Amino acid sequence: MASGVQIGDVWVPGRVLTAPMTGITDLPFRRLASRLGAAYVATEMVAAAELARARPDVVRRAAVGEGLPLTVIQLVGRDPDAMAEGACMAQRAGADIIDLNFGCPAKEVTGAACGSALMRTPDLACRLIEAAVNATTRPVTVKMRLGWDDASRNAPDLARRAEALGVRAITVHGRTRQQFYTGVADWNAVGEVKAAVSVPVVVNGDILTVEDARAALAASGADALMLGRGIYGRPWLAAHLERALADGTVMQEPDATARLAIVIEHLRASVAFYGLPLGLKMFRKHLGWYIEQAPWPADPLDRRAAKARLCRLETPEAVESALAELWDPVTFSGNSSVDIWPQFAEAGAR
Repeated sequence: MASGVQIGDVWVPGRVLTAPMTGITDLPFRRLASRLGAAYVATEMVAAAELARARPDVVRRAAVGEGLPLTVIQLVGRDPDAMAEGACMAQRAGADIIDLNFGCPAKEVTGAACGSALMRTPDLACRLIEAAVNATTRPVTVKMRLGWDDASRNAPDLARRAEALGVRAITVHGRTRQQFYTGVADWNAVGEVKAAVSVPVVVNGDILTVEDARAALAASGADALMLGRGIYGRPWLAAHLERALADGTVMQEPDATARLAIVIEHLRASVAFYGLPLGLKMFRKHLGWYIEQAPWPADPLDRRAAKARLCRLETPEAVESALAELWDPVTFSGNSSVDIWPQFAEAGAR
């Protein structure tokens, strides 16, 4: 099995990619997932028009950071001029790859004629592609769905047009917009896109396990796969799937020691990046997923109660202590280092 995928002039050293997700793949998460071995972790979805105007919160979403092996910035919008300027800004910010969002199903996005609503207006989608491709020297990619609904599954046609305009790779979530996340992803339908183009195609949707990954690649014939919701509470998943696909390594979930270290690293990075109290607030959804995904306590009802309790704690020190006690009181109780917190208390958003 190939060890990576070529996207324009960028070699991605792996075939398990991590999707851009608003409120999830911020800089702290991307740094953590990359350190754990993920080959490709995209930024949160960034509004091209706001990026072009350098709105601070949008710039923060596209924060590149240092030491990351690959920077993928995803843009969303409906105005070609703003998309062109956003692509220029993304390149200046250090993007290795610029991805265009034609797949987000959220009502607030589609209601603004963006995201997967562009599957209904392919001519506009192509003008956006053309604007971005002409504005940057970086490879431009597109993430889309199968279509708006079952009556208009136009992904193969849009993919052909995108390739002709210079797009270097295409990711397809195997659902229509109207499905949102219901039903099951149609990996075979992604194969129709693969058959329509010569650029790399990435299959996305319902990939949670090694078996899912193998089945999605086999059904679609795709060159790579993309993880979305499967990484909630499991930032190591991309790296683990990569190894399993490459050499058959049996996936091992982190034990209590490793898992606690990962969560604490993520918490501290979030506070360092956003400052207090915002850093803790931003982290709470991740904390909830970490607790849900852990095998301790064994009873899911106990985990749910623990999640509710820990997500109400008001200081990072308290979160560290409570999580250590929850997962392994013998090994960890009283062993949570909190001396670093004062320096973050006044850090503010970065």
